Amino acid sequence: MFFADKIRSIGPNDRVLEVGPGATPHPRSNAFLELEYLSLEEKRLQRGGGLADGNFGDRPVFHYTGGMFPFGDGEFNYVICSHVIEHVNEPAAFMREVFRVGNGRGYLEYPMITYEYMYGFAVHQHFLKFDHSRGVLQFLPKVATNFHEFAPVHSLFYSSLEKGWDDVCAANKNLFFEGFEFSHAFDVEQTQKIELLCPTAKTMATKGIVRKLIGRIFNKLGI
Repeated sequence: MFFADKIRSIGPNDRVLEVGPGATPHPRSNAFLELEYLSLEEKRLQRGGGLADGNFGDRPVFHYTGGMFPFGDGEFNYVICSHVIEHVNEPAAFMREVFRVGNGRGYLEYPMITYEYMYGFAVHQHFLKFDHSRGVLQFLPKVATNFHEFAPVHSLFYSSLEKGWDDVCAANKNLFFEGFEFSHAFDVEQTQKIELLCPTAKTMATKGIVRKLIGRIFNKLGI
């Protein structure tokens, strides 16, 4: 999760469900819902290379194979869903379940098309972006594009992550990831227009003087 500070409206008595916590469960979550992986290899791929589970303490962890969540309507007051929706087959159906069990309240976070354009994670099935002006989550399945043709480029940039070169993403989180709280259900619709899924240029942070100076020093030293 890149924007934990945006989770601000959980009340002291709210019962919180977290979907797909991976190795970093949120401290405020009361229960967790995890995918029932068919193999360790599937788990490794879906988690970006990691197999470790988080420290859930005595908080319950439920497993499911997709489809309906194993909970009743309104069983929770808030649902945290960070970096999960890009993995699911049907984003609209998935969000209906999030709304159903969580009374329409929660937090959603996912990588944007800019991040996928660089690294092209195969387990991520969709490009996503929330249209705040319309209150609609838009998505475009990767298979509906020619994205696969850039696989050699994605492979190259992915190797840069493995070697620790994640500076661009770390310095410009708003350019590569989106996260927001919601207090009611919203529409989820498929689009065919990639331009609607791109963040605006203003989301790119201006490099500070100190960072510029340090960068120039590192460049000269070959670090």
